[in-house]
Amino acid sequence: MSESSNAANSADKPLLDDVIRVRNIEAAQLSQLLRSYDLSVECVDSGTTIPGSFWGDEEAGLIGNVLFVRPDTPIHSALHEACHYICMSHERRKNLDTNAGGDYDEENGVCYLQILLSDYLATLNKSRMMADMDSWGYSFRLGSTQKWFEQDAEDAHNWLIKNDIIDEGGCPTWRLRGTAST
Repeated sequence: MSESSNAANSADKPLLDDVIRVRNIEAAQLSQLLRSYDLSVECVDSGTTIPGSFWGDEEAGLIGNVLFVRPDTPIHSALHEACHYICMSHERRKNLDTNAGGDYDEENGVCYLQILLSDYLATLNKSRMMADMDSWGYSFRLGSTQKWFEQDAEDAHNWLIKNDIIDEGGCPTWRLRGTAST
């Protein structure tokens, strides 16, 4: 089982208004950030089912290279799904429809990368992303996202470096897994 997970059944979790949502940021920021990864963002109308959403309700969805969100989609969900796209193999990426899949190491890489990418959105930063992840119910061995990120995520950091997604200094390379640098 992965160290991190969203609540398995969204009906079991209350609607949390204390997390930053798509409606709380300039939508162009998210689109611009993800454009670097050839990932486009499509915002569907409030109350509409989000295409490609594995978890349903307000959770972001993925089909191909399109990230689907609604105004009530939490930014942590949007970045999490985007990071699945970034971290998955080329083969899985080209057939992507709803279920990003991935193994334990990749899932941890996804969580680590979503924290890093949060610093590239004006209304977010690592601390706020980690608090939102905790509030939503992500679970980590040390009890909090921050403790995991700071004390127990060396394997995730190294996995991202090995796959050329971040550099040795922990900065994004702005490349998808499986794409060679030129």
